[in-house]
Amino acid sequence: MSIKNKFYINFDFEKFKTSERNDEYRTPFQIDRDRIIHSSEFRRLQGKTQVFLPGEYDFYRTRLTHSIEVAQIGRSICNYLLKKEKDFFSEEYYPDSDLVEAACLSHDLGHPPFGHAGERTLNRLMKETGGFEGNAQTLRQITEIFYKAGSERKGMNPTRAFLDSILKYKSLYTNSGMPENHFIYDEQKKYIDFTFGGREIPSGINSFDKLNAFRSIECQIMDWADDTAYAINDLVDSISGGFLSIVKLENFGKENSSRFNNYQNKCLQNIIESILSGNYKRKFGSEIGEFISACTIKERDTFMNDLTNRYKYELVISQEAIDKAVLYKQISVYLVFRSPQLHQMEFKGDLMIERMFEVFRENYTIGKSNKKLLPDFSHNLIKDTSDDNFRTRLICDQIAGMTDSYAMRTYRRLFEPDFGSIIDIA
Repeated sequence: MSIKNKFYINFDFEKFKTSERNDEYRTPFQIDRDRIIHSSEFRRLQGKTQVFLPGEYDFYRTRLTHSIEVAQIGRSICNYLLKKEKDFFSEEYYPDSDLVEAACLSHDLGHPPFGHAGERTLNRLMKETGGFEGNAQTLRQITEIFYKAGSERKGMNPTRAFLDSILKYKSLYTNSGMPENHFIYDEQKKYIDFTFGGREIPSGINSFDKLNAFRSIECQIMDWADDTAYAINDLVDSISGGFLSIVKLENFGKENSSRFNNYQNKCLQNIIESILSGNYKRKFGSEIGEFISACTIKERDTFMNDLTNRYKYELVISQEAIDKAVLYKQISVYLVFRSPQLHQMEFKGDLMIERMFEVFRENYTIGKSNKKLLPDFSHNLIKDTSDDNFRTRLICDQIAGMTDSYAMRTYRRLFEPDFGSIIDIA
């Protein structure tokens, strides 16, 4: 299929590994997007925590529905920019919405069970073995472990532009002092080198924060679409689930009024009024459009501009939209994520992940037992690996890929004497 969009050139379509495939009806970015949608990794997001555990109720979001919403917002931002930013974009030159959709659908693939609490637990357990980060694991999924190939695994061989679109962070784990988050694994440096076409990163942006902030336009759109979806929709789920009440919001406002500006305090009052009137879902739904229309574009000069158009442009968000997103996130942090109910669930998730990890590590790396504690494919993959650190990474892969319910079933089979049967589905 011929590519009519002149925003992209061969550099953007190049794959990490040479590919002989030549589809006649799909663009390279549509192929990337379609592979994500039809993957088991994407389907498993239906069983992973967004805010509340999947399966408790049926009205709130899982990682899957969140990712679908992010993708819709991302495509809408692309369409809005094409329509409004005529000084930069045209019908023959624009950020590709299929590419942005692929990035949005993929952005949470690497997140483990039990939400960000599970991510923190795995990073603590992997501290001396390369760390764990949800975004780094997404990169690992797409480039290393997406498909089973006989007795091995392989990545989906993404285009350079798609690989770059999911790189929210580009700083390496050990180079950054083994931080708690916002890094990629040391062994993933080759993908950063590929992303930048082998060019050396200038000293002016080669620090932890500046390098992480240096993103392609598609990655910037994906990130704001993600911010929009969880800032707004996490509040909707929290109100619907009874975690946020008028009394709690009023007390929060009184205790924190000095931390927020006049506009933010007015926004908080508007939330309370929308709950009182019963139209909070409609109010928050309309604000998604406001967050989309808060986007504008400006040009910038970077060391990549002669190789690709994807770094020429910076997504600029209005200050009001940023202030509102900050307020909404703070409400979620203080009134929902720090609630005893969620902390109890996080404590339980932390305990289950840690106990499973230690048992698997004892079995496969320390004691090197012949017990088959993992499914056949994973068991054989680990047993065929001689490097203990890589065995530990494979154990981490196994746990990170679990849904919440699968993790709980595995935990119960390992540690509860009266649970489990030899005919259980793994």
